[in-house]
Amino acid sequence: MGRFLGLRWLTIALIMVGAMVNFLSRQTLSIAAPTVIANLHITTQQYGWITSAFQGGIMLQPVVGYVIDVLGVKSGFALFAFLWSVICMAHGLAGSWQVLAGLRGLLGFAEGAFSPGGLKVVSEWFPAKERGMAGGLYNIGPSLGSMLAPPLVAWAILNYSWQASFVIVGLISLAWLGLWLLFYRPVRQHPRLSPEERDYIVSGQEAFLQASDQKPSILSILKRRNFWGIAIPRFLADPTWGMLSFWVPLYLTTVRHFDLKHIALYAWLPFLAADLGCIFGPSVVLFLQRRGLDLIDARRGAFTLGAFMMIGVAFTGVVKDPLMAVALISLAGFAHQTLSVTMITMATDLFPRNEVGTVAGMAGTCANFGILIFTIELGQRVDQIGYTPVFILLAVLDIVAAIVAWTVIRKPAHA
Repeated sequence: MGRFLGLRWLTIALIMVGAMVNFLSRQTLSIAAPTVIANLHITTQQYGWITSAFQGGIMLQPVVGYVIDVLGVKSGFALFAFLWSVICMAHGLAGSWQVLAGLRGLLGFAEGAFSPGGLKVVSEWFPAKERGMAGGLYNIGPSLGSMLAPPLVAWAILNYSWQASFVIVGLISLAWLGLWLLFYRPVRQHPRLSPEERDYIVSGQEAFLQASDQKPSILSILKRRNFWGIAIPRFLADPTWGMLSFWVPLYLTTVRHFDLKHIALYAWLPFLAADLGCIFGPSVVLFLQRRGLDLIDARRGAFTLGAFMMIGVAFTGVVKDPLMAVALISLAGFAHQTLSVTMITMATDLFPRNEVGTVAGMAGTCANFGILIFTIELGQRVDQIGYTPVFILLAVLDIVAAIVAWTVIRKPAHA
């Protein structure tokens, strides 16, 4: 069967589009931030609390992941997609930073469905040898959404208002929800899935990871070393994504003196680079496997390569040319997704199918807790210390994360 033929790849394309609209809605505020801050008279510290509220909401991912594991990915994903669409549109009603912070918290909770839902689809629809590439493809979605946000939001603000930008993005999310309800079916129930492809998917999955009817136990997962081997590196590495998602447009405005049109021209480039990283990471894994490494070590190798690439990002704050700064921030997007997609996908290699959504949600909580701490500290200190130490810190954290991945994760005994 051709590698990129079959219904499973159309299914991952549907998930990729879902991830795209998910991140398009969460990125809308960061692009609109200079306008919103000016109109609502929000301080930098208050903006830090607003972005922190989102992280507080998304830290409830274990709840979201558990709901998806219990309801099934179709119903669970549909529920949260509807919620994030409506909440995104409600942002246009905000008249103060406190209301905006509350809406961001609710949006973060609903949008926490992206990681556990997407990973659950990957774990159910793909054999082991294709999970890395499938995970890389669906993780292109966040970068695509973040790429689309600058021109789309800037266009909406320039032609209508910042409030209209949230409404437009929310309607786009509702349109995807319709596609999801119309086309998605589980592997064993899909009427258009051929017996040959179904057998190819099921026979290529590890027997010890097959789902059981038992509900996932959060306490049991917390006791396992491999959970922390995934969660701690994500805690350390994900502040880079927080920087790209929430602070780069503000950095380009306040430090590099970009206006809204310049942000529309350049702020999407780091996410284009992140898209390439989503493919590069799984490609490195396949390259290393062909040279004798097993799957877990190949994923750790790709993670480590991404961490070393982040060293170049440490120089972002000291370069003089604004476009060179954009290039180094783009390197951050490429390097981060190279390492991030490999660590996220590893949950499907180490945990049974009935636990993947819960594990992904719990690891996502750790990742977003890292972003939360980073965002609060940045909002309180950036006016005093500037951004240069921040870029250095991001590089150091990724190196430490790679060390943790190699020392904490243990290969499954049944693999």
